[in-house]
Amino acid sequence: MSTEAVIVDVVRTPVGRGKPGGMLSAVHPVDLLAGVLDAIVGRNDLDPALVEDVIAGCVSQVGEQSMNLARSAVLAAGFPETVPATTIDRQCGSSQQAVAFAAQAVLAGQAEIVIACGVESMSRVPLGSSLQGADPQGERLRARYPEGLVNQGVAAELIAARWGLDRERLDAYAARSHELAAAAAESGAFATELVPVPGIDRLSDETVRPGTTVEGLAGLPAAFRTDELADRFPELDWRITAGSSSPLSDGASAALIMSRAAAERLGLPPRARFHASVVVGSDPMTMLTGVIPATARVLERAGLDHDDIDAYEVNEAFASVPLAWLADTGADPTKLNPRGGAIALGHALGSSGTRLLTTLVNQLEASGGRFGLQTMCEGGGMANAMIIERTTS
Repeated sequence: MSTEAVIVDVVRTPVGRGKPGGMLSAVHPVDLLAGVLDAIVGRNDLDPALVEDVIAGCVSQVGEQSMNLARSAVLAAGFPETVPATTIDRQCGSSQQAVAFAAQAVLAGQAEIVIACGVESMSRVPLGSSLQGADPQGERLRARYPEGLVNQGVAAELIAARWGLDRERLDAYAARSHELAAAAAESGAFATELVPVPGIDRLSDETVRPGTTVEGLAGLPAAFRTDELADRFPELDWRITAGSSSPLSDGASAALIMSRAAAERLGLPPRARFHASVVVGSDPMTMLTGVIPATARVLERAGLDHDDIDAYEVNEAFASVPLAWLADTGADPTKLNPRGGAIALGHALGSSGTRLLTTLVNQLEASGGRFGLQTMCEGGGMANAMIIERTTS
């Protein structure tokens, strides 16, 4: 009998603004991740000793997020010392990759119960902390790209120019993200996925700004233009702002993944099953376009097409990414990020993959949809994509 990998539960913290004074900025990232680990076993009355591995995504693995943060969080959560853990980095898709690794272990018969999770505290470990004083490229990489690679903000600008996405359309998409996220929060749609953070009274996302308008966003300056970059890329008119970018964020999330046999043995009804997953590389200059070939490949691997997909979660690192994805895939825009995306809900880097999965599972359940597809663009030119299927028994 073939093994099935199923999702038993998914949880996340509310997302805080990733800067000093943000609602989660006083919480150590180890404690933030420990909280969702404790919540996911507690919600399912699962003996943590049965967990065979914990795989956590985290991007800035330095300072308070160093020394195998996942293992520290497992111990902080009170799990038995026999439960191992590892921390991985596939940039923004780190915890989506953690999910893929967990599912692969189950499908290969090497484990029955694994937690995939992720965390990022951008208020305590600022973006770029791991690069201070370091050369991340080396001579051979610079020789291959002699003009020099660029940051993700410039990549988002290059995508906007290539796909002809003007400032008004980018701002309109950003306003849509906040509008949908605010409506979902108001309706209680996030109630089943959010778990409290000890010591924090608020159980809602701090990053959502109800009432965001295109007119309000139009007044924001370009976020990534410098004189040096303007000289290098004279074709760009610099359309990406803080409003059409995901905000710096703090948060953690987790998914409980099992073999179907283990779930049935423990009396835990699966909420979804893994249908297919892929990871691809893409041009490291534009770096955020990998979601397009990743989507095509995962649909092909699953034997599905866009008509079969009921909901998409495409990470909103910048508004130009999902808009370019829509233009190339021809997907139904009403199915895209129906509860808002990272522009509103935040992008706590290492946590975002399992955060998207949390929202996708709950959206499929609420809507009665069958198949959901999520995909994440990643620094360095990569992307993960995954298709899940809601289970009814």
